[in-house]
Amino acid sequence: MRKLLIWLPLALFLVFLGVFASGLISPESKTIPSKLVGKPMPGFALAPGVPGKPGLTSAELTNGRPHLVNVFASWCVPCIAEAPQLRQLAEAGVPVYGIAIRDRPEDLARFLERNGDPFRAIGGDPNSSVQIALGSSGVPETFIVDGKGIIRRQHIGAINPEDVPGIMSALGDAR
Repeated sequence: MRKLLIWLPLALFLVFLGVFASGLISPESKTIPSKLVGKPMPGFALAPGVPGKPGLTSAELTNGRPHLVNVFASWCVPCIAEAPQLRQLAEAGVPVYGIAIRDRPEDLARFLERNGDPFRAIGGDPNSSVQIALGSSGVPETFIVDGKGIIRRQHIGAINPEDVPGIMSALGDAR
């Protein structure tokens, strides 16, 4: 019996390690939603991300109309994949605004030239301060903001073609 008690701490440690590892391998959720959904957009004023396009302030998002705010970067591969859907939304009359994360104006200009420019304004966020304030955990992420500046929905990851109807519906609900 005494010999078995010596191995008990090791057995308990291995059980703990197994439970911990299983949580890492297949976590309950792979996304980290923003705690700001249902709350006002944090205050910010971003300089233009590219020449010839206005920057973005949080005050612009309180004009009575719902908006789409897309957090993106020129170096982000999924951002390229969602470009056609953002263009489709903009062509349908959705005001699309961009927050460019840790990017250079010349890289953004090339990205927009290659993939299209659906944005009414692009604010440059070189230190990710607005991204962090939004509770965004990566790029791309898109926020639906109602006309009063309240974040109504967050879409984590690239917007795929099958996501567009749900986004349009959420924009209608945000009116």
